[in-house]
Amino acid sequence: MARHLVVVGGGTAGSIVASRVAIDARDLVHQGKLRVTLVTEADDHLYQPGLLYLAFGRMTASELHRRQSVLMPREVELRVGRVAAVDTARRTVRMESGDEIAYDDLVLATGSRPVPEEVPGLAQGGESFYTEAGATRLADRLARFEGGRIVLAVGVPHKCPVAPLEFAFLLDDYLRERGLRERTEIVYTYPLGRLHSLEPVADWAAELLPERGIVTETFFNLDSVDPERRVVHSMEGTDLEYDLLVAVAPHRGAEFLARSGDGAPLAGAGNWIPTDPRTLEVKGHPGVHALGDATDLPISKAGSTAHYQAEVVAANLVADIRGGHGGHRYDGKVYCFIEAGRGEATYISFDYDTPPRPQPPTRLVHMFKLAFNRTYWLMPQGVL
Repeated sequence: MARHLVVVGGGTAGSIVASRVAIDARDLVHQGKLRVTLVTEADDHLYQPGLLYLAFGRMTASELHRRQSVLMPREVELRVGRVAAVDTARRTVRMESGDEIAYDDLVLATGSRPVPEEVPGLAQGGESFYTEAGATRLADRLARFEGGRIVLAVGVPHKCPVAPLEFAFLLDDYLRERGLRERTEIVYTYPLGRLHSLEPVADWAAELLPERGIVTETFFNLDSVDPERRVVHSMEGTDLEYDLLVAVAPHRGAEFLARSGDGAPLAGAGNWIPTDPRTLEVKGHPGVHALGDATDLPISKAGSTAHYQAEVVAANLVADIRGGHGGHRYDGKVYCFIEAGRGEATYISFDYDTPPRPQPPTRLVHMFKLAFNRTYWLMPQGVL
């Protein structure tokens, strides 16, 4: 009987694992010794970093999508549908349709999702660029904006940790291009005592934000929003009036994880999966790996994190399937571009042991970022 690898989640992490294993063990697939199944909710792959540009009209919705079935090598079996639960004792994935998929190896790349409903009034009073519908609506709001106060309120945890800073800088550009900057106050809030969770990034931002005339407010944890009065309240007791509220809602893991496991939930608080930081194996569940946004690891929930983790998991799975021992380990590597406005960008590269060191923004790095937006589609295919 063929060994069956099931990957749940068709984002960056899941797509790379499925593609890499299918390509690197193609001979075993063709010999009938291995099956690779990718379970995804839709035959659609969304380039999530592009939502930032969609909000400013710099990319179109059509540029952010590709069919998952076209991206995957033909050796990958695509299963479209929603997962209801995973039974790690019986090694089955149960679909909402009622069907069950038996697995020998399971990879959970189930991502994260914003939950504005956890903050009273936020869904009614705030805009967001973290979903396609939200970014599209925000683009319309910005196009009709004529001045006032824009508050950017950040909740934690959230994916793509530098995106709120990027939004602030690009918003400054956008308003200047429309001749509205002098009539607009931009307020950037953050829940910690600094402007980013990574101290070197916070220090970098603390110099650049005031230079752009952006007001900052730290120790501002989202508590509630009054859509009628247009006021956002913090847990610390600070109230900010706004004409336009752009909020990064706190994120949670996939809902079905709370219904999964072998008696005890597969995921912990926030539906994050307890994961070994080096092997990316799910603690207490043999034969299961987790990666990308879905884990509880103290590392950025970013596309590059998913990429580097997927390479480790795929290489170890192929080695194990071939009868060897997978000795690859994830070192916490993350690499992120940071748009800084004015046609410039910088980047950060760090791991578990090495902190990031943001460099002065340059136009060259900005051009690299724009080029990556176009070449991203090679990544889920296992090419990059």
